[in-house]
Amino acid sequence: MTAPASETLASTPAQLSRFHRTRLMQIWRSAGWPCKDGLEIDLLAAGLISLHTAPDGCETLRLTDEGIRTLAQARQRGVRALSLHDRLGQKFAAQLLASGRIVWTELSLRAVIDTVPMGDVVPPAATADTPTNTAPAMAPLWAEDDHAPAARAAANVWRMARPDLFSVRNTSVPAYLQPMVHEVKASRADLLSDLRHDAKRQAYQWLCEECYYVFPAGIAEPDEIPEHFGIWVLHGSVEDGRFELLRPARHNRCTLPFSVWMALCKAPPLRSEDELAQAHLGEPPAAAAGSPDAAP
Repeated sequence: MTAPASETLASTPAQLSRFHRTRLMQIWRSAGWPCKDGLEIDLLAAGLISLHTAPDGCETLRLTDEGIRTLAQARQRGVRALSLHDRLGQKFAAQLLASGRIVWTELSLRAVIDTVPMGDVVPPAATADTPTNTAPAMAPLWAEDDHAPAARAAANVWRMARPDLFSVRNTSVPAYLQPMVHEVKASRADLLSDLRHDAKRQAYQWLCEECYYVFPAGIAEPDEIPEHFGIWVLHGSVEDGRFELLRPARHNRCTLPFSVWMALCKAPPLRSEDELAQAHLGEPPAAAAGSPDAAP
């Protein structure tokens, strides 16, 4: 005997998409105002949320115990999927955000580097057909490097740099931006590999005023890191450890090139958990997670 369609539907487990999980998190963070859309129908039918009506007729949504368990399981799967390097980077990014800085990850930035001795660099002779470089000259990044970056730009030696964390201060005064690069290293082998690539380090230096290495305590000694670079170490685990500044980076003036500004404009910065929660509270309900038609 064939079971009624209603019983078959009730016994079929709900297939949750990332849109469902996003809506669950938004309900958890917010006052629970209902959107009355298809996502909420699925979540109500799956028993992950419940509808509550106040005496004045106001309806709100609350997560059930099963809904909380679903969110917790999704969070644990996400944590396990991240590598130690990613988790270490996220933890330090949260510290930068808490200090009021604007932070980007996964940027690809063009930087000028020096791959030949600077004494051997001879700028090409100007001709009538040679375009004149009208860009203002930048101050040297390091005090003892009188040739950088002007001579490097003349040599036209470029490299794509991909810093783990790039940040600036949240200010409207260009002179106060204090651009920083933080390179995250989860293992000694990764750190030593990075230290062997002088061009990579030069690219970091060309892009910022202060450059730091961030790694777990015990991976390397401070005297193994070039003196221009600052050092942050993590004591304890990634989940509950704390960062310590072992050595500040050498501070030098750096004017961000136009190409870097363009890259920053195109890439969204990281947002803290508090900012995300406030953004969800301020969004109209229907726009919080998109319509069910947007789901794959």
